[in-house]
Amino acid sequence: MSASTEKKNRQAARAAGTDKKTLAAQEAARKKAQSKRRWTIGIILVVLLIAAIIFMNWATNSGFFAKQTTALTIGDRNYSVAEVNYNYAGQYLNLANQYGSYASLIGLDTSAGLAGLDSQDCPMMEGATWKEYFLLAAEDNLMQTKALTDYAAANGIALTEDEIADVDASFEGLDDYARSLGYGSANSLLAVNYGAGVTVDLARQAQLDTALAGKAYNTVQDSFTYSAQELEDYYQSLEGARDVFDYAYYYVPAELEETTGEDGEPSAAPTEQTLAVARATADAMVAAYQDGEEEDAVERFNAAIDSQLSGEKSTERSKVSGSSLSSTYAEWLMADRKAGDVTVADDANGSYVVLFLGRDDNHYPLAQVRHILIKAEAGEDGTYSDEAKAAAKARAEEILAEWKAGDQTEDSFAALAEAYSMDEGSNTKGGLYDAVAKGQMVEEFDAFCFDNHKPGDTAIVYGESAGYAGYHVMYYVGEGELYSDHIARGELSSEAITAWLDELTAGYEVVHASGYKRVG
Repeated sequence: MSASTEKKNRQAARAAGTDKKTLAAQEAARKKAQSKRRWTIGIILVVLLIAAIIFMNWATNSGFFAKQTTALTIGDRNYSVAEVNYNYAGQYLNLANQYGSYASLIGLDTSAGLAGLDSQDCPMMEGATWKEYFLLAAEDNLMQTKALTDYAAANGIALTEDEIADVDASFEGLDDYARSLGYGSANSLLAVNYGAGVTVDLARQAQLDTALAGKAYNTVQDSFTYSAQELEDYYQSLEGARDVFDYAYYYVPAELEETTGEDGEPSAAPTEQTLAVARATADAMVAAYQDGEEEDAVERFNAAIDSQLSGEKSTERSKVSGSSLSSTYAEWLMADRKAGDVTVADDANGSYVVLFLGRDDNHYPLAQVRHILIKAEAGEDGTYSDEAKAAAKARAEEILAEWKAGDQTEDSFAALAEAYSMDEGSNTKGGLYDAVAKGQMVEEFDAFCFDNHKPGDTAIVYGESAGYAGYHVMYYVGEGELYSDHIARGELSSEAITAWLDELTAGYEVVHASGYKRVG
């Protein structure tokens, strides 16, 4: 090849980009570009990884997964982990609050809260932990709520604006309360106490569902009707279980003698001889009672007990329903007795001396009353001074005078009750208690209710219990139904609504989804 030809070929190669220098330069450029792409992709992957970590943390902390993941399906509705968490925690908190410091009596240790439930055996459900118990309770509650809200929708039952407002009122001020406890918001408070994903919106909807379910339940229960004869027949079928028995008793224990058991351990138990001595003492008390001269049966009973004792007596007087009577003497009390009858009833460790004073078969009308409670201010030690009581009474008198200065109607009394009464159980209902039974209220309140008043009668009565001392401005509305009918109606309708609800929920099934394991 001539030099000129070789030169022409090199020129052509350079023009085509195939000469060695060009190829080397291109390869270097390609490697540089490839390295740059790898670096760029690497940066993108790092950014995506960081973003993924941030998202996972946010999703976990915000409850995103708990709100988006299905834990249960009931009928045509899916329930998220957060929704089941709310109900599950609610079941626990309801029971824990109900028993308070006495929760340990039912085998529930609340010291670790929800976190400790999985490691505690539940004595209320054999072979299960408390977590399993509350989860099952939550499932049952959700199933019943779903069935009842479906029934409500199918039968035109809906919450009124006032009923919705009542639900909303329970969430008012929750943000401020949460911040006062150190939480950033009400949502944070709910998430910590009820579980991941629980928010105000979720809790509100759950409460609306509960309110609607309750309205449907009550609508059906109120629809059950019974004739006067049906109510009376049912009450009589209870055979005294709901009658109230008034009686006094004294227990004479037999002396115990030391013995040695088959295991060699010492024990103490009464013998035939010591039981016979206890019975003889009880019989002597009965004889002394029958020979006594006191007109009042209780005084004569106490005197008879005293006559056979060298130390202090310990008589007890009780007013309890027939179902609460000791089996040792229940049959005797439930027989055809008259006031003043007395007997001796033996048990394995001694003898009871029992005095029958009366039996109320509950065939009396319930009382309907309104009241305005003015509480006395308690001192630092929790007691109520005479001055504090006097101030409460003076305020009660002012309120009664205000009512008397007006039109003196039940409606005007109700308005004053809503404005002034300190009884949170009735002040939103105009102070109304529409089914008061004997012994239900404090002594003075009870006496007013059953003192043969006529509608419109008023009075100021003192009242005191473990939680307050103060004065009630009373307004007698009138008589209600017989208490015996009230009892029968309540038990009959309870049986009927239970059967109805069982039938209603029979068509529903709780199906666990993938998110169920995240509950709790």
